[in-house]
Amino acid sequence: MKFKVILLQIVALVVTSSSAIAQSEVEELLSDSTFLEQDSMVGNQPDTTLYSQHIGMLSNDDSPIVRMLDSLYRIRYFDNNLWITDSSHWNKYGYDPTYIPVFPDSVYAQRIALLNHETPMNLVYNQHVKAFIDLYAVRKRGLTSRVMGLSYVYFPMFEELLDRFDIPLEMKYLAVIESALNPTAGSHMGAKGLWQFMYGTGKVYDLKVTSLVDDRFDPFKSTVAACEHMRDLYNIYQDWFLVLAAYNSGAGNVNRAIRRAGGVKDYWAIWPFLPRETRGYVPAFIAVNYVMNYPTEHNLYPFHPGMMMSGTDTITIRDLVSFEQINEVLGVSMEDLRFFNPQFKKDIIPASAENPYIIRIPSDFVGTFLNNEAEIYAYKTRKGVEKAKLAEEIKKVSDQSVHVVRKGENLGAIAKKYRVSVKQIMAWNNMRKNLIHPGQKLVVYSSGAPVNVAGETPVKRSTTSTHHTVKSGETLGKIASAYKCSVTDLREWNNLSGTTIHVGQKLRVYSVEAAAVTQPQTTITNGKYIYHTVKSGDTLWDIARQYDGVTVEQIKKLNNLNNKSRIMPGQKLKIASVS
Repeated sequence: MKFKVILLQIVALVVTSSSAIAQSEVEELLSDSTFLEQDSMVGNQPDTTLYSQHIGMLSNDDSPIVRMLDSLYRIRYFDNNLWITDSSHWNKYGYDPTYIPVFPDSVYAQRIALLNHETPMNLVYNQHVKAFIDLYAVRKRGLTSRVMGLSYVYFPMFEELLDRFDIPLEMKYLAVIESALNPTAGSHMGAKGLWQFMYGTGKVYDLKVTSLVDDRFDPFKSTVAACEHMRDLYNIYQDWFLVLAAYNSGAGNVNRAIRRAGGVKDYWAIWPFLPRETRGYVPAFIAVNYVMNYPTEHNLYPFHPGMMMSGTDTITIRDLVSFEQINEVLGVSMEDLRFFNPQFKKDIIPASAENPYIIRIPSDFVGTFLNNEAEIYAYKTRKGVEKAKLAEEIKKVSDQSVHVVRKGENLGAIAKKYRVSVKQIMAWNNMRKNLIHPGQKLVVYSSGAPVNVAGETPVKRSTTSTHHTVKSGETLGKIASAYKCSVTDLREWNNLSGTTIHVGQKLRVYSVEAAAVTQPQTTITNGKYIYHTVKSGDTLWDIARQYDGVTVEQIKKLNNLNNKSRIMPGQKLKIASVS
């Protein structure tokens, strides 16, 4: 130990001769048992057991931190050009990317001590931190350059929101540990996004998750949620390192570690009692803080991310639209749309006037969007994507579920559970017979058949057109609804380039043939009731849907049915009284 201290003092004197750090601070650092005790002497050689343990843990794919870094290999958004802003590592042939600087412990400790003066966190240097500096500055340095490039995209937003919540700006490095700044990152445990929110925690902080949208991937919303979560954790622990530990492993694990450590609320005191992955969490945070502040010293330079956040702007979407429609009308690349709006899982924005969404696009396209907003919503893509088909796709995705058949179940029982008909289940699953077996997976749409599913008769239209005269207050949407067609149909029938129409304008329309509209089988008996003849596969819910204003409870009451009553094909049910 004495030999090590003398050596560190000699090195420190050399380093500090050209450094701004005071000699007294170096002496204080060298006397810090937190660092020295992590590297005891065995004979004349340092004990590198702890360091080796960390390197071993970080050298396999089981480490979440390594997995997140490796996920950057899948991002093709970079143009792979380095930003070279320093010439100290150039040789006679130019920039030398193979040069990897190595420094003694005293230099790392000195630099981290300088960073420690600028933060309320207690940044220390020890062998745990050294292992992660090796990870980011040596072993995964190419991926660290990508993280540095992404920091130019996300850090300005992080810093603005952290400042708003009065949280140390250094907490922006938490996202580097969690996701390596990969906006579409996901863990094997189900955490998602830049800040790696689990489903339940995201719900607590109002991050909505549906079949089409996952707010955990929304850079802005998830950052707000992360700030709220960190603030709540700090109110509990009053220590930012414990906040980091609780963010990673949950407050329950941290509370148990505190109890096992005798009630001491100090990260290094509870370190042995934390989950294995969480033990490396704060050392990794300190290492990232160090590497991101001293990149050129390690010959590290950022890869250009291809687009800067400052080169984009937000727009409000007020109607259903797809990325393909925006791409073809405006010319915004699909890569840009997906990179800056990863929360839309199916490239569909399910917006409406009552539920608008915010998206981010390159600034050059904002004016064009505002001038052509209605046309974009109504545009039919080269693949045939249009509003009507998007609505159909949304219905399919949001309603669809998979039912795994259990022993003893039959199609009738399954249909009753989902309030659909046996015929619908057979059509959705292309079944010719109603035989099923345990373990079989059946696609079921919980609110009935989606538009034009297999087995349904498509709408037939008249081959002869008529004309509709536009009245005051009418829009293409209202007219399309009246004629059971889409806005795109109206535009194609009338060679309209946009959605603007005027009063008195005559529009060509093709009406739905009366024979194509299926009417329920009804009769009126004794002038008192409307009766419905039950068909094979009918359920009360299915029957009620065919009559305006009729409910299942009304049918049950009129026919003295209870929850255990069954209906049979050919049975006549009272639907409503006739006055």
